[in-house]
Amino acid sequence: MHTKDFLSIADLSGSDLQLLLAEAVDLKAKGWHSALSDKTLALVFEKPSLRTRISFEMAMRQMGGYALYLSPAEVGLGKRESVADVARVLSRYVDIVAARTFSQQTLEELGNHSEIPVINALSDEEHPCQTLADLLTILEHKGTLRGLTLAFIGDGNNVANSLALGCSIAGINFKIASPAGYELNSSIVERAQIMAESSGAEIRCDHDPYLAVQGADIVYTDTWTSMGQETEHVNRLKDFSGYQVDSALMALADRNAIFMHCLPAHRGQEVSDEVIDSRASVVFDQAENRLHAQKAVLVQLLGGAGILPSYR
Repeated sequence: MHTKDFLSIADLSGSDLQLLLAEAVDLKAKGWHSALSDKTLALVFEKPSLRTRISFEMAMRQMGGYALYLSPAEVGLGKRESVADVARVLSRYVDIVAARTFSQQTLEELGNHSEIPVINALSDEEHPCQTLADLLTILEHKGTLRGLTLAFIGDGNNVANSLALGCSIAGINFKIASPAGYELNSSIVERAQIMAESSGAEIRCDHDPYLAVQGADIVYTDTWTSMGQETEHVNRLKDFSGYQVDSALMALADRNAIFMHCLPAHRGQEVSDEVIDSRASVVFDQAENRLHAQKAVLVQLLGGAGILPSYR
């Protein structure tokens, strides 16, 4: 990787992405080792999480390092203490930070004032670690990335943003169907289209889920109401009516299509039980691969190839 931080999936070049995925495959096969035995990760969270916290803590533990969790009450980013000062203090104590924040701007400020690497563990704009795990999962199940088609059904949220960018880098055609008013941000679409020109991918935005899913190799959805949007829940249920991924929708995809969801899932809303529990579903493979994808990011940001011979 050519940047100090990992704040956006667009921080990666095509070769960076290939390197991280190959590293994740290797680290997954290797299991426990001591490559990061002298390293400490600080987890700075403004939002609670199941998968993000556990996967980062276990990634460090399985590589011999240590993870320190800092709750919102303990840090108070920008409230109890300025983001810049938090970044400067953490730089004196730990080796790397993974931050789960409400705002992408907070992450960028952390990175700008930190002497150590900062990882985006989720923000309002992106979820790059999730996309990296998703691409690893697709690679495992399909054997390739380039030339596949992924259909995303639902809200043009942070997960969709990172997926659009990540697919564009990887050469995966990305099609998204969202209700009016919930489309991908135009700036994300523009960035994705620029990268897609280099990889040969196609980016298509639509309102019709049935059109988006036609012949797709991967069908992906996410919750209709993300954390912090609880007051919009009733309206969102109405607006997203007709966007549930059910067996009728999946039947329009390729016969060997896989179903993906970043979890947590609201069964009976964005996805039916029969789909998420079907043989096509790889959602728990995705969840597991957060661990291995993040191992690769940690290794690369903390020394890359220079520390790998210690366990190979």
